[in-house]
Amino acid sequence: MTTSVVFSYSPNGPPYHLTICDTIGYGDQVNKEDSFKTVVDYIDAQFEAYLQEELKIKRAIQQYHDSRLHVCLYFICPTGHGLKSIDLVCMKKLDTKVNIIPIIAKADTISKTELQKFKSKIISELSANGVSIYQFPEDDESVSELNGSMNSHIPFAVVGSTDFVKIGSKNVRARQYPWGTVQVENESHCDFVKLREMLIRTNMEDMREKTHARHYELYRRRRLQQMGFSDVDADNKPVSFQQTFEAKRATHVAELQAKEDEMRQMFVQRVKEKEAELKDAEKEEDEMRQMFVQRVKEKEAELKDAEKELHAKFDKLKKEHTEEKKRLEELRKKLEDDTLELNRRKQQAAQPHHTLTLGKSKKK
Repeated sequence: MTTSVVFSYSPNGPPYHLTICDTIGYGDQVNKEDSFKTVVDYIDAQFEAYLQEELKIKRAIQQYHDSRLHVCLYFICPTGHGLKSIDLVCMKKLDTKVNIIPIIAKADTISKTELQKFKSKIISELSANGVSIYQFPEDDESVSELNGSMNSHIPFAVVGSTDFVKIGSKNVRARQYPWGTVQVENESHCDFVKLREMLIRTNMEDMREKTHARHYELYRRRRLQQMGFSDVDADNKPVSFQQTFEAKRATHVAELQAKEDEMRQMFVQRVKEKEAELKDAEKEEDEMRQMFVQRVKEKEAELKDAEKELHAKFDKLKKEHTEEKKRLEELRKKLEDDTLELNRRKQQAAQPHHTLTLGKSKKK
């Protein structure tokens, strides 16, 4: 994890804003193979942010807060016989991205003789493994002698402390031990003052310039190549950024035009396919409509035939009913006539018998 803290100070001049990034937990992983990746990604992210600001049509570089890392203080553990493999791998990954200054931490844990041997061992291992570290420039006559002397002290051996101890009449930052006191700002005790002098008061602008001209330029060139821009053409002739931009723009416009033509053709083809589908659907709909009308007509004809048949059956039943009614009426009349005839005969039969009975009574 990378955390940043911003400090502001004004050393008898314009104000400076110093950002310190701390890689908390670096090297604590069980698998240390990719432990440097977080640091590399963070540096690349700051380069990318600056590049995106440069690529803007309306950019404000002067007002832009430059968050690029201008120096990496790589702390080396004083225990052991030299650099660890993870130190060499990490610094090799970082030497093309940031100015590296190796520092021996907790330098008060080893003697001066061991410290000088340890410094020589570190420089030898860095050189043998092709790791480039930041060298203070010696081309400026005003600081060439000082920087040349300070280059011989790399890696700086430092001691840190948050405690103040009273030495004589002054309170100084120091570390107290049973055997004595180690003063942080005493050059005979550690290289902290030399490191501060080189970082802030002497070579700050040089580190910023090298970051921009070397490390950022390498990142910028690689990113522009990934975007399709290059400093040379197909014949290895130098070309300006504007020429490359215009060429890429023309290529991009041609690709867009080809894409547009392809999409237009696809659209026309889809329209034709849809029209054909609609025609087929309309044809199928007409066929279904005709089939439906035909079925309706057939059903109507069937219904008419059934209706005629029902009417015929009804008329037949009605006729049979009428005839049956007429026959029954005739039978009823006949029955009535027979009944009347029977009654009449009964009466006729009854009259002679009555007359006969009366005659017999008179003779007596």
